[in-house]
Amino acid sequence: MITGQMFRRILLGSASTLLVSVMAVAQYPPGSAGQQQPNMPGQQATTPTTGTMGPDNSLANQQATADQAFVRKALEGGAAEIQLGQLAQQKSQSQDVKEFGQKMVQDHTQLSDQMKPIAQQLGVKEPKGPSKKDKQLMAKLEGLSGPQFDEAYIQAMVKDHKEDLKDFRNEAQSAQNQNVKQAAQQGAGVISQHLQMIEQIAQSHNVATDGRLKPTPGMQ
Repeated sequence: MITGQMFRRILLGSASTLLVSVMAVAQYPPGSAGQQQPNMPGQQATTPTTGTMGPDNSLANQQATADQAFVRKALEGGAAEIQLGQLAQQKSQSQDVKEFGQKMVQDHTQLSDQMKPIAQQLGVKEPKGPSKKDKQLMAKLEGLSGPQFDEAYIQAMVKDHKEDLKDFRNEAQSAQNQNVKQAAQQGAGVISQHLQMIEQIAQSHNVATDGRLKPTPGMQ
């Protein structure tokens, strides 16, 4: 027969066992089994790196593309100068303009002959002729004659040679290909001479350049 004292012992033992069980379950909250365990030191996941082009290679590729674009534009511009020079010899009534047109044909033919092998080396296809913009200029000049032709031709030559000189000088400094760099340096020298010549012709003809008239001799 179980006495009162024995019953109290059994009850206390059961309560102790139940308390230990509850505490053990409390250490593992619901859903903890599926949760990701924290990484231990030395076991942290590393972020994979992707292969990227280094800055040096990227800049080199950009400059190579710039060299190709310069060569293509130089060939187009040279073709335009040759055809415009021929047109000046035909339509101008001024000897200095005719002589300038003749020099354009000679010098730009030489520059184009020097540039063509470089274009082939760089894989640049030789353009079939002047750009669309230059063709429009030719069409405009073909409809003019006498002093009107001279004025329009002189203005176009001053503008074009200023732009070309800037492009050639920039390329002479930044070109990656040594052949392109050398051609740009030589071309810049020739174009600089052309610009000086056409600015003198503009002054002698009192032709407006950069939005203003060149003063005639004796005028202030």
